[in-house]
Amino acid sequence: MITKEELSRKTPEELFTLLLEFQEKLLNKENEISKLRHHLDTLLQSKYGRKSDQIDHSRQGTLFNEAESVEVDEEVIRQADEEITTVTTYTRKKPGRKPLPNNLPRVRQEYDLAEEEKHCKCGATLTKIGEDRSEQLEFIPAKVQIIEHVKFKYACKCCEDTIKIAKGPKLPIPKSIASSSLLAYILVSKFKDHLPLHRQEQILQRIGIDIPRNTLAFWVIRCGELLKPLLKEAKKIQMEYDIGYSDESTVQVLKEKGRHAENKSYMWLFTGGPPEQRNFIYEYHATRAQSVAQNYWSGFSGYLHTDGYVAYTNLFAILPIQGVHCWAHARRKFTDIFKANKTQKTGLCHWAVSHIAKLYKIEREAKEQYLIPDQIKKLRQEKSIPLLTEMKKWLDQNIERALPRSPIGQALAYCLKYWGNLIRYVEDGRLDIDNNLSERAIKPFAIGRKNWMFADTPQGAEAAATLFSLIETCKYHQVEPYAYLKLVLAKIPTCKSDEDYRQLLPFNLKILMP
Repeated sequence: MITKEELSRKTPEELFTLLLEFQEKLLNKENEISKLRHHLDTLLQSKYGRKSDQIDHSRQGTLFNEAESVEVDEEVIRQADEEITTVTTYTRKKPGRKPLPNNLPRVRQEYDLAEEEKHCKCGATLTKIGEDRSEQLEFIPAKVQIIEHVKFKYACKCCEDTIKIAKGPKLPIPKSIASSSLLAYILVSKFKDHLPLHRQEQILQRIGIDIPRNTLAFWVIRCGELLKPLLKEAKKIQMEYDIGYSDESTVQVLKEKGRHAENKSYMWLFTGGPPEQRNFIYEYHATRAQSVAQNYWSGFSGYLHTDGYVAYTNLFAILPIQGVHCWAHARRKFTDIFKANKTQKTGLCHWAVSHIAKLYKIEREAKEQYLIPDQIKKLRQEKSIPLLTEMKKWLDQNIERALPRSPIGQALAYCLKYWGNLIRYVEDGRLDIDNNLSERAIKPFAIGRKNWMFADTPQGAEAAATLFSLIETCKYHQVEPYAYLKLVLAKIPTCKSDEDYRQLLPFNLKILMP
């Protein structure tokens, strides 16, 4: 602190310099307070608020001072409001109960009048004129049976030197009591229905089967090892195509050598291949380092959809890969501010979200019209590029007016930093405006993680990665996962070549969901 006496002894030039220093310190503190307040509001919003990126116009409040100081064309705001209103509309489904599936077996139960009731008051006999039908869905608990593999033996009674025995089937796990159908049931229950093994153990006990949880865990890990060659073939398909997607999420592994149980590990997701062979490959890694992405995509050349994580941006400078950044992430920078601060329908955030909504409206138009890639590219050239040009001009104008370390300043800087990659999707009609394909595929893993919470060992995490990969690929191609895994686990012990494994990928078997 400077005392009054010290101030009185300073020259006007020194006082002016001191004033500038105090102003800079005050500005830095205001920035820090604004940043901390935004983090607090964001945390409260993430815990208690709406999760959608859409704007709720019923909320009232004020935006940051630096945002309010920037003038926005009221006509643009009005048009943007109309666009958002259009985006949030939807067609209501007609009320009523869905009919029961035709492929289910039906048991006909007939009800007739007693003989004495088949007579009219006039004395005539009633004639049958039709039927009145109604349906009920009956549930029959799981049927469990034991398959006995009986192999006949033959011997020579003359010389008594020769004994032969018939060959039995090759089992997924030799010397195990688990059939391919039981293994498929356990895997789908855990990785599709997110049912932890200890609950499955209890369910089996209720029908009289006692299989310890550690045995179930061993079966899961063994199946993961058995099915891993399929992912090797799936990766080849990804490397042969020129469009890929990448994302990652945290996972906790308790028993990993050299690491504490509290340490975070990561489940990486790599997606690629042409639409008819598109597949999803999860990989477990103890780190989020750039080397993971670099090692995986080292044989790839083309476009890669990602978020703004630095590991990906560095990758684009090393490998022959062009980044396609995600507009959903860019939009979220603004919507997080909007939701956390309960802002009204004015200011920079509203303009940005409204303008991005126009870009998404064009993408929906292409999807609803079932346009092919060349037509999508043409549509984007005509409609999206003018909107992107307008937004770039808007970003350049407002970045100087917003405080650099404020949330709104960081949102503007994020868009400018990755602008070249954000607009790259207009170059090719096959590209997506965002990385939501990966986001949707990583979500089931996040849901499952809430149920089983952690992996016990790295082997368990690697098995989970393999099985999530196949089940998510099944989901994308509308393949029924239980029927698929049951068939593959029965066939995979007989595979001898890479082509044999490739033929067992979900899109090659076509076991469609009902």
